[in-house]
Amino acid sequence: MRVEVDPTMCEGHGQCNAVAPEIYDLDEGGYCLINNSDVPRDLESQAEQGALACPMLAITITR
Repeated sequence: MRVEVDPTMCEGHGQCNAVAPEIYDLDEGGYCLINNSDVPRDLESQAEQGALACPMLAITITR
């Protein structure tokens, strides 16, 4: 599984990080950063929940 964030859509709500801080980091402005787009199997559920929490739908998950 891979996660990607569209920086043009992210508005810095931080909901992804609140739900799944192991996957989604925030920069100094509160915008989503993904340091490793390849998600380990044991964190896939958290990655999905973080993506669903994004009110701007800026996060894409691919398998």
